[in-house]
Amino acid sequence: MDEIRFDKIEIKELEIFANHGVYPEENVLGQKFVISATLFTHTRQAGLTDDLSASINYGEVSHMITDFTRKHTFKLLEALAENLAEMLLDSLSDLEQITLKIEKPWAPVGLPLKTVSVEITRKWHTAYIAFGSNMGDKKLFIDNGIRGLKKTKGCRIEAVSDYLVTEPYGVTDQDEFLNGVLKMRTLLSPEELLERLHQLEQEANRERIIHWGPRTLDLDILFYDQEIIDTADLHIPHPDMPNRDFVLAPMNQIAPYLRHPVLNQTISQLLNILLCR
Repeated sequence: MDEIRFDKIEIKELEIFANHGVYPEENVLGQKFVISATLFTHTRQAGLTDDLSASINYGEVSHMITDFTRKHTFKLLEALAENLAEMLLDSLSDLEQITLKIEKPWAPVGLPLKTVSVEITRKWHTAYIAFGSNMGDKKLFIDNGIRGLKKTKGCRIEAVSDYLVTEPYGVTDQDEFLNGVLKMRTLLSPEELLERLHQLEQEANRERIIHWGPRTLDLDILFYDQEIIDTADLHIPHPDMPNRDFVLAPMNQIAPYLRHPVLNQTISQLLNILLCR
């Protein structure tokens, strides 16, 4: 996400008396916390119309921050920051990204310090997921997987392609597949998203016996923003995508102009290249 494309609304040094800390007395007696928030959004429409409903109401956000901080108790500032950021991103439809700084003045460390603080930045990410099944009730397995993803905290499904009947890939001596792709917004990291997809596969009793073999549910990350990731467990963009018409064809339905960050070609171009081989 290009931060230059977004405007910023800032809430600076909001003072809140709440109960957070490692020591029991901190959670009983309470203490002062100072919270600053930078909200990344679009203010153009509000600026043109002078209409508050077209922007994020910083007064309401200040009360949301205060209420959440008072009603919950965490041992760590890190946990407070993480949960507060998630709540705000999930609650405010126009909020794309947030930077939170939480200060704890006079923290009980036995030394004359002024304050300690934690600062984090969290945002919505765009991911594309390929799905497929060629065992049992294929559509039901896929529907259940998508439904599980919809119910996952910090995940929003934005578009789902048609389900396409395709021939098996790699190991051809098996039943036809039902394939497609979806577009989602997520607060999960790539690693967290991968773990959640594996959980959904396990819920469908997925067994990894034969590479490219039959499966009840297959869920693969194709893209995650424009990131390029190459680790032992995760490869983004999906390395074999340019060779798979059962991925490129449904991708072309929902994101034909999405550009591959490595190959620098659009999905439509990659599909045309594959079909012309």
